[in-house]
Amino acid sequence: MVQRLPEWLTIRLPRPDTINEVREMMRKARLHTVCESARCPNLPECWSKKTATFMILGDTCTRACGFCAIKVGRPLEVDAQEPSNVAEVSAELGLKHVVVTSVARDDLADEGAGQFAETIRAIHEKQPHTIVEVLTPDFKAKKWCIKIVTDAKPEIYNHNLETVRRLSTIVRPQAKYDRSLKVLSIVKELDPRIYTKSGIMLGLGETDEEVVQALRDLRDVGVDAVTIGQYLRPTMKHLPVNTFVHPSKFDEFGKIGEEMGFAFVASGPFIRSSYNAIEFSKKVMAERLLAAGG
Repeated sequence: MVQRLPEWLTIRLPRPDTINEVREMMRKARLHTVCESARCPNLPECWSKKTATFMILGDTCTRACGFCAIKVGRPLEVDAQEPSNVAEVSAELGLKHVVVTSVARDDLADEGAGQFAETIRAIHEKQPHTIVEVLTPDFKAKKWCIKIVTDAKPEIYNHNLETVRRLSTIVRPQAKYDRSLKVLSIVKELDPRIYTKSGIMLGLGETDEEVVQALRDLRDVGVDAVTIGQYLRPTMKHLPVNTFVHPSKFDEFGKIGEEMGFAFVASGPFIRSSYNAIEFSKKVMAERLLAAGG
């Protein structure tokens, strides 16, 4: 049965001209975006502002998470030109904050860490003052893989917890709650200067207490920023929505997160990992300028 969306989840109307312009740029450079592959409800708004989250390492994932619309199967070969293509398009779009994510690539020895690193370096070389945020898979918490990425110096390292501990094996059967926490802990251990970020979805059957505990677990491993959004079922093959959480509840969790000491909290029905990510990067840029005496 199709669930009717509450009024606060009305989808934003697109601006076709700008959206088509961004889509054409992506196709010309043979690039993918998580906006399209994951069927993000914010695509019209973000693309109309000429912002997008680049998805490297192809559009086919080696894992099958219960919430994700990205196709699963045997991935293509890694494209050696992809890092430079991402850098070129992000420069054409004039992006001050570039978000780079990927499918899971369990088939690769480094699980795609090297491609992340090359992409970060290519963007920084092309646009030295651009903030680069990576949203990585868990790399099975292999420290040497994570180090490949942190050595490339992204300003923000994002890895999503996705849900509360009790639901983790249902929502992400090939991932682990504690392993994700370990990834974020390793990033801080390798380079404390890198901001860490994570996100969770609501509406999958979690309790308020479990959400608060998940936020506490993230703070305990030094996470700087957190995003909290509503899970929306991409197709009937995916996990059903248990609850459409009211905006007031998101506000409540946002305040709890701020009280816990997160440097940045974005909490609302339409919030996604990279939605309006530049709001956090403004803080990063401000602190960078301050440290440099500017």
